[in-house]
Amino acid sequence: MLYSSDTESIIAQCTPQGSGAIALLRLSGINAFTIAERISKLTGNKKITSQPTHTIHYGWVVDSAGNHIDQVLFFLMRGPHTFTGDDTVEITSHNNPFIIQNIIHAALAAGARLAQEGEFSRRAVLNDKIDMVQAEAINDLIHANTQLALKQSLSQLEGSFTQWIGSLEKQLIKALALSEASFEFIDEENMEFNIQIADIIQEVIATTHKLKITFDQQQQIRQGIRIAIIGSVNAGKSSLFNALLNKERAIVTNIAGTTRDAIEAGLYKNGNYWTLIDTAGLRTTDDIIEQMGIVRSREEAHKADIILLVFDSSHALTDGEKIVYQELLTTYAHKIIIINNKADLPQQNNTLLTDKTIFTTSHTDKTAHKKIESAIQKKINTLFQSIESPFLLNQRHYNALISLEHALQSLLPMLNSNVNYELVSYHLRDALAMLSELTGKSISEAGMDAVFREFCVGK
Repeated sequence: MLYSSDTESIIAQCTPQGSGAIALLRLSGINAFTIAERISKLTGNKKITSQPTHTIHYGWVVDSAGNHIDQVLFFLMRGPHTFTGDDTVEITSHNNPFIIQNIIHAALAAGARLAQEGEFSRRAVLNDKIDMVQAEAINDLIHANTQLALKQSLSQLEGSFTQWIGSLEKQLIKALALSEASFEFIDEENMEFNIQIADIIQEVIATTHKLKITFDQQQQIRQGIRIAIIGSVNAGKSSLFNALLNKERAIVTNIAGTTRDAIEAGLYKNGNYWTLIDTAGLRTTDDIIEQMGIVRSREEAHKADIILLVFDSSHALTDGEKIVYQELLTTYAHKIIIINNKADLPQQNNTLLTDKTIFTTSHTDKTAHKKIESAIQKKINTLFQSIESPFLLNQRHYNALISLEHALQSLLPMLNSNVNYELVSYHLRDALAMLSELTGKSISEAGMDAVFREFCVGK
């Protein structure tokens, strides 16, 4: 019997590869139970195909010769009450790469094939167990780098964003119904619906725009916080970088210009993932390599969510340094924390910074480092509090909302006098199709491939 690629049995490891006590492999498809029976030996000579759904059984995975590969647990789930909607057998084995490889080889020999990236989630979408937005939320949930991203991804998986899209769909269906009704009342006086339709469209535009403008901030929630350490040469940036990491990651010397490139390192802090970037010192130099590093420093300042602007308080700023610092303070004032990094040395009066809130520290001042961490966390809290949306947009969602907004804006001029309701209805159906593509109801095969290509194999 021939099966389509969307029903044939597939297998993959669902847990991360690497060291650990146990691994989980998922076998799902139209003949998953039959394949599992071919590679299994249960206690009491039980047969997998005879066992009730949603039961767990102890036994062994065996090869074609009947040799034991591993002691495992088989979790049997019959469709449609499974994640994918298909019959599914999950095998919990010991987490040894040779064992896992041998189990997969046994399943392949028994009639399964290797799953592709995101294929289990894709089948869940095709079988109407979840929609595309919920499938993407699974990927976000796995890769969440902040507690807030974790919370919002879980909410999205449970359907919060789908419900929001559904509310927009209802509004546009109402507008379409009014437009269609106009065909029947075209010759009646005082039966124009253009004002009502325009009000609905403007409300939908306002709703989508409000969500869309938070996209950049939502990426901070999704990906974690980028914290760039910026300043002139020999200001103690690398020492601060190491202190915040609590390890010697960057080389520190008293030679100006030691750091020639941006160095990244990350850590989890207070429920968020911080990416710290140590950058090349800003100054005028003839060294080509250092010049390239300085260009990257400016790029990092632009990309960063928070800037630790470090200066050496033990010497007066040069005119060139004043220009650079003033430019940074003017351009990025909202995300800068100013740090006087050599407060243990005799101080110079840097008037450029006297009216600013400044944290004073030295490379040995652990108390000051804690205060700087608290200041960073305060800025993070401010960033996150400004995002009212309970949703996390990815680039696909963002692009779809832009297209929807443009389509609806182009409709508004049509709703003045002498309305062509047939044309309005055509464009409203087009807008509704955009929403359907967002949830995956009408997404193309190529579009679906692009989404699930970002998933790992076992999801």
